[in-house]
Amino acid sequence: MQDIFPLLLAAAFWIATHNGLAGSDIRTRLVGKLGENGFRIFYAVLSVLALVLLARASGAADAIPLWTAPAWLRLMLAVIMLPAFLFFAAGFLRNPTAVGGEVLAGQQVRGIQRITRHPMLWSFALWALVHVIGNGDVASLIFFGTFAISAFLGMPSIDRKLAARSPEAAAKLRAETSILPFGAILAGRNRLVLGEIGWLAPVLALIGWAVVLHFHARFFGVPALLPF
Repeated sequence: MQDIFPLLLAAAFWIATHNGLAGSDIRTRLVGKLGENGFRIFYAVLSVLALVLLARASGAADAIPLWTAPAWLRLMLAVIMLPAFLFFAAGFLRNPTAVGGEVLAGQQVRGIQRITRHPMLWSFALWALVHVIGNGDVASLIFFGTFAISAFLGMPSIDRKLAARSPEAAAKLRAETSILPFGAILAGRNRLVLGEIGWLAPVLALIGWAVVLHFHARFFGVPALLPF
Protein backbone atom coordinates (compact mmCIF):
# COMPACT_ATOMS: atom_id res chain seq x y z
CA MET A 1 0.00 0.00 0.00
CA GLN A 2 2.98 2.35 0.38
CA ASP A 3 3.12 2.95 -3.36
CA ILE A 4 -0.38 4.48 -3.12
CA PHE A 5 0.84 7.44 -1.05
CA PRO A 6 2.84 9.06 -3.91
CA LEU A 7 -0.27 8.72 -6.06
CA LEU A 8 -2.38 10.41 -3.37
CA LEU A 9 0.17 13.23 -3.13
CA ALA A 10 0.21 13.64 -6.92
CA ALA A 11 -3.59 13.68 -6.96
CA ALA A 12 -3.66 16.37 -4.26
CA PHE A 13 -1.10 18.39 -6.22
CA TRP A 14 -3.24 18.17 -9.38
CA ILE A 15 -6.40 19.31 -7.60
CA ALA A 16 -4.54 22.09 -5.78
CA THR A 17 -3.12 23.28 -9.09
CA HIS A 18 -6.32 23.16 -11.12
CA ASN A 19 -8.99 23.87 -8.53
CA GLY A 20 -7.00 25.75 -5.92
CA LEU A 21 -4.58 27.96 -7.80
CA ALA A 22 -6.74 28.61 -10.86
CA GLY A 23 -9.82 29.47 -8.81
CA SER A 24 -8.29 31.48 -5.98
CA ASP A 25 -6.96 34.94 -5.20
CA ILE A 26 -3.45 33.56 -5.68
CA ARG A 27 -4.10 33.60 -9.41
CA THR A 28 -4.94 37.30 -9.29
CA ARG A 29 -1.74 38.09 -7.41
CA LEU A 30 0.37 36.01 -9.77
CA VAL A 31 -1.19 37.67 -12.80
CA GLY A 32 -0.32 41.02 -11.24
CA LYS A 33 3.32 39.95 -10.94
CA LEU A 34 3.75 37.84 -14.08
CA GLY A 35 1.19 39.38 -16.40
CA GLU A 36 -1.57 37.37 -18.08
CA ASN A 37 0.73 35.71 -20.62
CA GLY A 38 3.37 35.02 -18.01
CA PHE A 39 0.82 33.38 -15.74
CA ARG A 40 -0.47 31.22 -18.62
CA ILE A 41 3.06 29.94 -19.29
CA PHE A 42 3.63 29.30 -15.59
CA TYR A 43 0.28 27.55 -15.26
CA ALA A 44 0.90 25.43 -18.38
CA VAL A 45 4.27 24.26 -17.04
CA LEU A 46 2.76 23.53 -13.63
CA SER A 47 -0.11 21.59 -15.25
CA VAL A 48 2.26 19.44 -17.31
CA LEU A 49 4.35 18.76 -14.21
CA ALA A 50 1.23 17.78 -12.25
CA LEU A 51 0.08 15.47 -15.04
CA VAL A 52 3.49 13.80 -15.36
CA LEU A 53 3.69 13.23 -11.61
CA LEU A 54 0.16 11.83 -11.54
CA ALA A 55 0.79 9.51 -14.48
CA ARG A 56 4.13 8.25 -13.13
CA ALA A 57 2.70 7.66 -9.66
CA SER A 58 -0.26 5.82 -11.15
CA GLY A 59 1.99 3.61 -13.26
CA ALA A 60 4.11 2.73 -10.23
CA ALA A 61 1.14 1.89 -8.00
CA ASP A 62 -0.08 -1.68 -7.64
CA ALA A 63 -3.46 -2.38 -9.22
CA ILE A 64 -5.16 -3.57 -6.03
CA PRO A 65 -8.54 -4.93 -7.20
CA LEU A 66 -11.76 -3.68 -5.63
CA TRP A 67 -14.32 -5.08 -8.06
CA THR A 68 -14.53 -6.61 -11.54
CA ALA A 69 -16.75 -5.02 -14.17
CA PRO A 70 -18.63 -7.73 -16.12
CA ALA A 71 -18.76 -7.69 -19.90
CA TRP A 72 -22.28 -6.20 -20.05
CA LEU A 73 -21.25 -3.31 -17.80
CA ARG A 74 -18.15 -2.59 -19.86
CA LEU A 75 -20.39 -2.47 -22.93
CA MET A 76 -22.61 0.12 -21.21
CA LEU A 77 -19.55 2.14 -20.22
CA ALA A 78 -18.29 2.07 -23.80
CA VAL A 79 -21.64 3.45 -24.96
CA ILE A 80 -21.50 6.21 -22.33
CA MET A 81 -18.18 7.30 -23.79
CA LEU A 82 -19.94 8.35 -26.98
CA PRO A 83 -21.71 11.35 -25.38
CA ALA A 84 -18.41 12.12 -23.62
CA PHE A 85 -16.78 12.45 -27.04
CA LEU A 86 -19.74 14.52 -28.24
CA PHE A 87 -19.49 16.91 -25.30
CA PHE A 88 -15.79 17.31 -25.98
CA ALA A 89 -16.12 17.88 -29.73
CA ALA A 90 -19.13 20.17 -29.50
CA GLY A 91 -17.66 22.12 -26.60
CA PHE A 92 -14.34 22.54 -28.37
CA LEU A 93 -15.91 23.68 -31.63
CA ARG A 94 -18.27 26.00 -29.75
CA ASN A 95 -15.28 27.58 -27.96
CA PRO A 96 -16.79 27.42 -24.48
CA THR A 97 -14.35 30.02 -23.13
CA ALA A 98 -16.16 32.60 -25.25
CA VAL A 99 -19.62 31.77 -23.90
CA GLY A 100 -19.25 34.00 -20.86
CA GLY A 101 -18.20 36.87 -23.11
CA GLU A 102 -21.19 36.29 -25.36
CA VAL A 103 -23.52 36.43 -22.38
CA LEU A 104 -21.82 39.59 -21.21
CA ALA A 105 -22.55 41.05 -24.64
CA GLY A 106 -26.21 40.11 -24.30
CA GLN A 107 -26.17 37.27 -26.81
CA GLN A 108 -28.29 34.14 -26.43
CA VAL A 109 -26.86 30.82 -25.31
CA ARG A 110 -26.61 28.46 -28.26
CA GLY A 111 -25.64 24.94 -29.26
CA ILE A 112 -24.26 22.51 -26.74
CA GLN A 113 -24.55 25.08 -23.94
CA ARG A 114 -28.32 24.65 -24.12
CA ILE A 115 -27.71 21.11 -22.83
CA THR A 116 -25.07 22.05 -20.24
CA ARG A 117 -23.02 25.18 -19.76
CA HIS A 118 -19.93 23.06 -19.06
CA PRO A 119 -19.71 20.50 -21.91
CA MET A 120 -15.92 20.20 -21.88
CA LEU A 121 -15.76 19.50 -18.16
CA TRP A 122 -18.59 16.98 -18.49
CA SER A 123 -16.61 15.16 -21.18
CA PHE A 124 -13.69 14.74 -18.77
CA ALA A 125 -16.00 13.83 -15.89
CA LEU A 126 -17.73 11.08 -17.90
CA TRP A 127 -14.39 9.79 -19.19
CA ALA A 128 -13.02 9.62 -15.67
CA LEU A 129 -16.09 7.98 -14.12
CA VAL A 130 -16.28 5.39 -16.90
CA HIS A 131 -12.68 4.37 -16.22
CA VAL A 132 -13.14 4.30 -12.45
CA ILE A 133 -16.08 1.91 -12.82
CA GLY A 134 -14.55 -0.13 -15.63
CA ASN A 135 -11.12 -0.66 -14.05
CA GLY A 136 -12.20 -1.30 -10.48
CA ASP A 137 -8.81 -1.03 -8.76
CA VAL A 138 -7.38 1.37 -6.17
CA ALA A 139 -4.88 3.08 -8.48
CA SER A 140 -7.56 3.75 -11.12
CA LEU A 141 -9.95 4.98 -8.44
CA ILE A 142 -7.41 7.58 -7.34
CA PHE A 143 -6.03 8.45 -10.80
CA PHE A 144 -9.29 8.79 -12.72
CA GLY A 145 -11.20 9.92 -9.65
CA THR A 146 -8.84 12.88 -9.44
CA PHE A 147 -9.93 14.06 -12.88
CA ALA A 148 -13.59 13.54 -12.02
CA ILE A 149 -13.26 15.59 -8.82
CA SER A 150 -11.32 18.27 -10.67
CA ALA A 151 -13.98 18.49 -13.37
CA PHE A 152 -16.89 18.69 -10.94
CA LEU A 153 -15.12 21.30 -8.80
CA GLY A 154 -14.29 23.29 -11.92
CA MET A 155 -17.93 23.79 -12.92
CA PRO A 156 -19.01 26.00 -10.00
CA SER A 157 -15.57 27.62 -10.03
CA ILE A 158 -16.13 28.87 -13.60
CA ASP A 159 -19.60 30.07 -12.61
CA ARG A 160 -18.13 32.06 -9.71
CA LYS A 161 -15.58 33.70 -11.99
CA LEU A 162 -18.32 34.84 -14.36
CA ALA A 163 -20.39 36.06 -11.41
CA ALA A 164 -17.43 38.13 -10.24
CA ARG A 165 -17.11 39.69 -13.69
CA SER A 166 -20.81 40.35 -14.21
CA PRO A 167 -23.49 39.30 -11.70
CA GLU A 168 -26.26 40.09 -14.20
CA ALA A 169 -24.74 37.97 -16.96
CA ALA A 170 -24.08 35.12 -14.54
CA ALA A 171 -27.67 35.23 -13.31
CA LYS A 172 -28.92 35.18 -16.91
CA LEU A 173 -26.70 32.21 -17.74
CA ARG A 174 -27.85 30.28 -14.68
CA ALA A 175 -31.48 31.01 -15.55
CA GLU A 176 -31.16 29.72 -19.13
CA THR A 177 -28.72 26.83 -18.65
CA SER A 178 -27.78 24.14 -16.16
CA ILE A 179 -24.72 22.33 -14.90
CA LEU A 180 -26.53 19.00 -15.08
CA PRO A 181 -26.97 17.97 -18.74
CA PHE A 182 -30.53 18.59 -19.98
CA GLY A 183 -31.47 20.09 -16.60
CA ALA A 184 -32.58 23.45 -17.98
CA ILE A 185 -34.37 21.80 -20.91
CA LEU A 186 -36.31 19.42 -18.65
CA ALA A 187 -37.19 22.34 -16.37
CA GLY A 188 -38.57 24.31 -19.33
CA ARG A 189 -35.92 27.04 -19.07
CA ASN A 190 -34.37 26.19 -22.43
CA ARG A 191 -35.00 24.00 -25.47
CA LEU A 192 -33.00 21.52 -27.48
CA VAL A 193 -31.92 22.86 -30.88
CA LEU A 194 -29.87 20.13 -32.56
CA GLY A 195 -29.31 22.25 -35.65
CA GLU A 196 -27.16 24.65 -33.61
CA ILE A 197 -24.80 21.80 -32.72
CA GLY A 198 -24.38 21.00 -36.42
CA TRP A 199 -23.05 17.87 -38.06
CA LEU A 200 -19.30 18.25 -37.58
CA ALA A 201 -19.20 17.67 -33.82
CA PRO A 202 -21.26 14.43 -33.94
CA VAL A 203 -19.18 13.11 -36.85
CA LEU A 204 -15.88 13.89 -35.11
CA ALA A 205 -17.20 12.39 -31.88
CA LEU A 206 -18.31 9.19 -33.60
CA ILE A 207 -14.99 8.81 -35.42
CA GLY A 208 -12.96 9.49 -32.27
CA TRP A 209 -15.10 7.10 -30.24
CA ALA A 210 -14.81 4.30 -32.81
CA VAL A 211 -11.04 4.73 -33.20
CA VAL A 212 -10.37 4.70 -29.46
CA LEU A 213 -12.73 1.76 -28.93
CA HIS A 214 -11.04 -0.27 -31.66
CA PHE A 215 -7.45 0.55 -30.71
CA HIS A 216 -7.89 0.79 -26.94
CA ALA A 217 -5.95 -2.38 -26.24
CA ARG A 218 -3.11 -1.30 -28.54
CA PHE A 219 -2.94 2.25 -27.16
CA PHE A 220 -3.46 1.53 -23.46
CA GLY A 221 -2.82 -2.19 -23.04
CA VAL A 222 -6.37 -2.98 -21.92
CA PRO A 223 -9.31 -3.89 -24.22
CA ALA A 224 -12.31 -1.60 -23.85
CA LEU A 225 -14.71 -4.53 -24.25
CA LEU A 226 -14.63 -8.07 -22.93
CA PRO A 227 -16.08 -11.07 -24.77
CA PHE A 228 -19.50 -12.17 -23.59
